Amino acid sequence: MRKVVAVCAAALTGCTAGPNYRRPDVHTPDQYFNSAPTASASGGTASLGDEKWFTLFGDPELQKLIRSALDNNYDVRIAASRILQAQEQVGITRASQFPTVSAGTGFTSQRVPGFAFSYFQIEALVSWNPDFWGRYRRATEAARALELAAEWNRREVLSTMVANVAVAYFQTRELDSELAIAKQTLAARRESLALTETLLNGGATALLDVRQAEQLVEAAAETIPDAERQIGVQEDLISTLIGDDPHAIPRGLPLAEQPAPPEVPAGLPSRLLERRPDIRAAEQQLAAATANIGVARAQLFPNLPLTGGAGIQSTHLASLFTSPGAAWNLSAPLTEPIFNAGALRANVRLSEAERQQALLTYRQTIRNAFRQVSDALVSYGKYREFREHQELLTAAAEDAARLSDLRYRGGAASYLEVLTSQTNYFAAQLNLARAGLNERLSLVQLYSALGGWWES
Repeated sequence: MRKVVAVCAAALTGCTAGPNYRRPDVHTPDQYFNSAPTASASGGTASLGDEKWFTLFGDPELQKLIRSALDNNYDVRIAASRILQAQEQVGITRASQFPTVSAGTGFTSQRVPGFAFSYFQIEALVSWNPDFWGRYRRATEAARALELAAEWNRREVLSTMVANVAVAYFQTRELDSELAIAKQTLAARRESLALTETLLNGGATALLDVRQAEQLVEAAAETIPDAERQIGVQEDLISTLIGDDPHAIPRGLPLAEQPAPPEVPAGLPSRLLERRPDIRAAEQQLAAATANIGVARAQLFPNLPLTGGAGIQSTHLASLFTSPGAAWNLSAPLTEPIFNAGALRANVRLSEAERQQALLTYRQTIRNAFRQVSDALVSYGKYREFREHQELLTAAAEDAARLSDLRYRGGAASYLEVLTSQTNYFAAQLNLARAGLNERLSLVQLYSALGGWWES
């Protein structure tokens, strides 16, 4: 018994093979490249990523869609189920550290020439492989790291899903704007066509003017079915994202009235290592790969599995618990790997190579994150500038179209001038709507790149 206690104590206090995980040193810049002065990147710790999603996206209908997606999106639910799988895998792996106990009962009858016997028996079996070298502890450590990686992957799915809902909603609202512009333009051009036809009938204009007016009408009319088609596709996409069958999507604020933050502070780049779920997931994968080195190294050392059993047996069932028939056995074979053609050491080198790959993936994920933030910062700033210039261009095109129409009505210009001005104004209106969309999408991209906290 003393020897068993000593073995147990040694197993509990034994060494653990392999390296302990430590977060690698990572160089982070003092501020993000392409940080605009309005981004408050220099010296500021506040970040747009600190904002809750329902604060950034103030449209009530968009908020309802996002909440519905959080509850019903299938990718989110699949990611949650992967966490449950990882949790159970931790339990399975951790169980290897403890003894297993089983019990059984049976009846044995045997006859050979000149001899016959039979007996009943009840026995309990115990087996345990003491974790002298930390093989099972390292395996449990790896399983726990993979569980955390699954949780961070779930958050990455949430981030991507909410971004997709916001992007699809903004694209739908932009298409709504295009459709409204096309319908308003079509109505105005039909009135102009009717006027031109009246002038032709009165002999005050040429047939060419009527044909040019018809071109303007059809140019506006042809954009309507395509915009309606794209709106239908976007509604189907949003319906799928919220885990529902295709249906009409309720609308909230127009795209131009969607609230936007006055500033977009980027914060400190070093905080990205804590905020981005893909970085955190990659780090946990690295931790798991580090622990697996210990699992592989522990297999190089001797193994001492303990097995034992105890029970009672009797030739008669009635006397099974009364007659002295106790029996027990204990086995502790010490095994040492001697020759395996280098398989165990190759397994160690394999686990070390896998850790190196995980380390490179971790560093690559960080670099990609910094690039995405830099891209989003410059995109948001430049799309905003483009939208501001497009507003001025649209205003000028509108006035030019108005003046051309007045000149034509007064006989000072041909209808070709009206056609050109109307075409430019229609294109400017559509480009302004798309510029507003690009500005919105770049804001979503920036929030996502900064590791925005999507959960309520």
